[in-house]
Amino acid sequence: MPDTDKSIVEADARCACGGVAVAVKGRVLSMLICACEDCQKATGSGHSAVALFRAGDVSVTGDTRSFARPSNSGATFTRWFCPHCGTPIHGHSSRAEAITVVPVGLFGRNSDWYRPSQLIFARSHHDWDAVDAALPRWQTYRDEEGHG
Repeated sequence: MPDTDKSIVEADARCACGGVAVAVKGRVLSMLICACEDCQKATGSGHSAVALFRAGDVSVTGDTRSFARPSNSGATFTRWFCPHCGTPIHGHSSRAEAITVVPVGLFGRNSDWYRPSQLIFARSHHDWDAVDAALPRWQTYRDEEGHG
């Protein structure tokens, strides 16, 4: 998808308790669904729905905590969350530190701009987790072998 086809987003959100505010203002770099086991644990569901932005296009105010762990790529993925209500706020991979991963559900009804273009980590996707069958699927990451 050419860069001009990706949405320019200007949206604000708050965590469940209201203590953390997130603002995004910029062009979406990618919109995807991830079914890796780490995303399943982080969301308590079958996948995460995320949008990737340039780090400078995302601002976070309020008290947050983080948890870092090695990812399947060998990079370290760090997730930030509200320490009071547990709402996921954003994430960063050490493999792409200039990019901020934002969970789209954080924006609630103000997320109509979200159009996922792919499902990554289809190898751990569950049949009970309904995802559009027409969405391109990658067994791991898109830039590796394993489409389909």
